[in-house]
Amino acid sequence: MTDRITRKWWAVAIVILALAGAMGVVSVVGEAGRTTSSTDALPVGSDSAAALQLRERLPESEGSTAVVVFSRSSGTLSPADLTAIEGRVAQLPTAGRAPVQRSEDGTAALAVVPVDATDAGATAALVGDIRKTVKADLPAGVTAQVTGPAAVQADLAAVFEGANTRLLIATASVVALLLVLTYRSPILWIFPLLVVGVADRLAAVLATHTLAAFSVVWDESTIGILSVLVFGAGTDYALLLISRYRDELRSHADRREAMSLALRRTGGAVLSSAVTVVIGLLTLLLALFPATRGLGLACAVGVVVAAVFVLLVLPAALVVFDRWIFWPKVPREGQASLVDGHSLWRRVGDRVAAHPRRIIGVTLVVLAIMAVGIGAIDTGLGPSDQFLKKPEAIAAGERLAQSFPAGSADPAVIVTTADPVAVSSAAKSVEGIAGARTVTQANGVAEVDAVIQGAPGSDEATQTVRALRTALTSLPQSHVAGTEAVALDQAEASSRDRLVIFPIVLALVLLALGLLLRSVVAPLVLVATVVATFLASVGASWWIFTKVLGFSALDDSAPLFAFVFLVALGVDYNIFLVTRAREESRTHGSRQGMLRGLAATGGVITSAGILLAAVFAVLGVLPLVVLAQIGVIICVGVLLDTLVVRTLLVPAIAIVLGDRFWWPRRPHPAPEEATEGATDPRGLLAEAGRANL
Repeated sequence: MTDRITRKWWAVAIVILALAGAMGVVSVVGEAGRTTSSTDALPVGSDSAAALQLRERLPESEGSTAVVVFSRSSGTLSPADLTAIEGRVAQLPTAGRAPVQRSEDGTAALAVVPVDATDAGATAALVGDIRKTVKADLPAGVTAQVTGPAAVQADLAAVFEGANTRLLIATASVVALLLVLTYRSPILWIFPLLVVGVADRLAAVLATHTLAAFSVVWDESTIGILSVLVFGAGTDYALLLISRYRDELRSHADRREAMSLALRRTGGAVLSSAVTVVIGLLTLLLALFPATRGLGLACAVGVVVAAVFVLLVLPAALVVFDRWIFWPKVPREGQASLVDGHSLWRRVGDRVAAHPRRIIGVTLVVLAIMAVGIGAIDTGLGPSDQFLKKPEAIAAGERLAQSFPAGSADPAVIVTTADPVAVSSAAKSVEGIAGARTVTQANGVAEVDAVIQGAPGSDEATQTVRALRTALTSLPQSHVAGTEAVALDQAEASSRDRLVIFPIVLALVLLALGLLLRSVVAPLVLVATVVATFLASVGASWWIFTKVLGFSALDDSAPLFAFVFLVALGVDYNIFLVTRAREESRTHGSRQGMLRGLAATGGVITSAGILLAAVFAVLGVLPLVVLAQIGVIICVGVLLDTLVVRTLLVPAIAIVLGDRFWWPRRPHPAPEEATEGATDPRGLLAEAGRANL
């Protein structure tokens, strides 16, 4: 297979057909359309999801509400101000609109306005019209701001307007810059960037159509995160392949033979890595959140596409041209290979080999110190903490809370089939509820709004929702939704997902490594080091969040995404290292095999790790705190894994364990096998090639 890919005309045909076919699919088919529902962001089986499903029986179930807050910069609103405010509100839709309410202190007034829209785009447009209308021709000193669920949704939609394009441009730019710095060539970087870039666009199309075919939900951030992962993983695979190709060119005059050997010897590592990542991502299908399931399936499709393009299209593209594409550092036949040279990574390996136990102790102490921050973590972001830059909806909500009960803009929504009078009475009896009223009733279903006194996102508001649900248990089919109820359900579902998915990911990755290495000890060591990296990265990131970035808490979903990505991608680098070490151990023994493996892969893995860390840091271009937090944790974790764990800890443990690291396999052939291989270079070469398959 590898020989066919590198043949002259086969290579040209593969490149033309693959790239042209992929771009044809992207341009003609395009991404699948996304349908949304009110329960997409809610955990399956939650009380808030049940409330919104029951609410669909109401004739005006579609849409949301906006709350217009009028206030003066100083002093109270005058009668003339209120007359002007009522005139502005009169220009808004009247169906379902409540009259203007003045606060007790006289400093503010509010109006609740229905927003009849079924998707984020339409909601954003209507909220924009409301803002334009209420802000026009107000008396001097009077300001109008719009908050409420519809306004928050509109501001969130504004965050993602053009976000995927910005994220793609930023990601491609970072990858291009780092590839130029890695290869130090004005030519070579173009090949992996072009191949991975086309793979990314094709992955977006295939992923969305796969999600649509299986009726799996996805949200605005799915394609952006997919692009980050495809560029990161795809470029890592490309770096490994090109590094081995460069090394083979130093011992082979025929570039096609060199590529065939490079592909044969790295293909197993790349495939094993891709399979491990895909397995990890597919565990997200067990999550309670529909959008999380969609992200896992979409990213799994993306990794498969990236691996196929790197193993099929990139080798063909590289061998179409001669070795001059490496200019100015063109590899020549007869030059020393990485494993036989005295590179930086060989010197690092020698230092590790001189004091392996000391290295293990110091490294573990450093990781433990970094992980201490986990004990101080506070999870759960309030509505005002979810944006890097405070939008109008959040600022208006804060101003509203100064003059009205905190939950006035976004009350708890009780949807019930019971008597609404009894429901309102039960709600009013709950401590922390400022008032309750029936909003609508039809088809045997009623909607009751209950105003929560506690500040949005506070522990008081959360406890009020719990108490409200307890008070309604005796009333048939009475469910509580609203922002505070949704936040509570999301926090509980996130905790459940972590308890279920974390051990399953570890077990599946451990199984995959066991099958790859046909070993028991090595997979246990590798998985343990990856877990240590995750704990250290989360602990260190918490101090970055609180002391540097000013975040008040960690989003409930961040640990799950960070864990899945870090474990799956972190194992990648260990796979790259140990598969090469296993190959070298066949002829040089376990100790020298690990040192030679580190010398051969140290540079490429470090480059790949820095590139992947930078790519995930690009998530910070989106002004959402949760994406910034995920990006920071993964960035810190990948750098730790690349520069510390894979460079120092894993080699040191392998050196201390010796042959036991590979148990129960023999790390190298028996003396007679080694002698036989030494007299037959082709046999030795074939055996080394099989080691990576």
